[in-house]
Amino acid sequence: MEAVEGVEVVCLGESMVTFLPSRPGRLADVPSFDRTIGGAESNVACALAAAGHRVRWVSRVGADGFGDHLTEAIAAYGVDTSGVRRDPERPTGVYFRTATDRATDAHEVAYYRAGSAASAMAPGNPPRDGLWAGRVLHLSGITAALSDGCLVLMRELTARAPGRPLLSFDVNHRPGLWRRRDSDTRVLLELARGADLVLVGEDEAAEAWDLHGADAIRAALPEPATLVVKRGAAGAIAYTRAQDKDNTDTVISVPAPRVDVVAPVGAGDAFAAGFLSATLRGLPVAARLRHGHLMAAAALTVPGDLGAPPSRAMADRLAALDEAGWGTLRLGPGWTADTETGTETVTEPDTEVRSP
Repeated sequence: MEAVEGVEVVCLGESMVTFLPSRPGRLADVPSFDRTIGGAESNVACALAAAGHRVRWVSRVGADGFGDHLTEAIAAYGVDTSGVRRDPERPTGVYFRTATDRATDAHEVAYYRAGSAASAMAPGNPPRDGLWAGRVLHLSGITAALSDGCLVLMRELTARAPGRPLLSFDVNHRPGLWRRRDSDTRVLLELARGADLVLVGEDEAAEAWDLHGADAIRAALPEPATLVVKRGAAGAIAYTRAQDKDNTDTVISVPAPRVDVVAPVGAGDAFAAGFLSATLRGLPVAARLRHGHLMAAAALTVPGDLGAPPSRAMADRLAALDEAGWGTLRLGPGWTADTETGTETVTEPDTEVRSP
């Protein structure tokens, strides 16, 4: 595949202004919030751009100050935002969340995105030519939940067609966005079957599709050439199918390194970025999984959704560790600092990477 206009990856989806609490506690009790940005597809775009790739984010935002902030903040990562349209009739989405782990009952998220500018996306808006401008088009299941028009657009983009770039699809099941629909799980499975590369969490596949275990997920999703099942701290499994080898799968499992988690948000998007980065570089599947884990660790060791990725040289060095070295790797806050500055420390028997 050859990139058009120098773009390697196009990411389509809604980004929102995110308000992070100044301290732990219920939303009712938090006195103030810090403003940042959040959005699955723009997170992937920012991480890829920070890793040195040419990326375009395509979306719609309101003609308001929050829209200004989003486009400026995402562009500051080096992302091409020329495909973002301003909507004078609809607002930019925002949301608030608590500092607590998403997996606990104490976690709260308050979305203010109904009727947002991004929900007005539909077939032809944005134009398909712009979405097909790169080697990869990255989508997620979140977009399909935003509106009927967004769902039609997603069905059109995941329909196999000549000339389509490699289509990457992160399932990103968000039950709260589908409360007015009773077909979310069926829709997500349908969209995933149309993709070339699918990323899904083992836990979300169990919740959405009642599929338990990576093999069961692959049996339900035989169409994608590559399926990556993320298993949290246990690692990830990739199923790759070569068309010239009787459609048989090669199955590779790579454990995740140990990570001193600061906040468990943004890791899935970062993993997708790391896997895609290594895919664009033509690295072996095991290395793609390791790069996914490393990029996820960069997000897990910062408070927000986006962490500074390791330099390509550092990521390549860590991804090339032998099994024993990879197995003892431990990553803490600040670990992505450039090793040439002397901020990296290595201890035995564990290989520990963090800033002082």
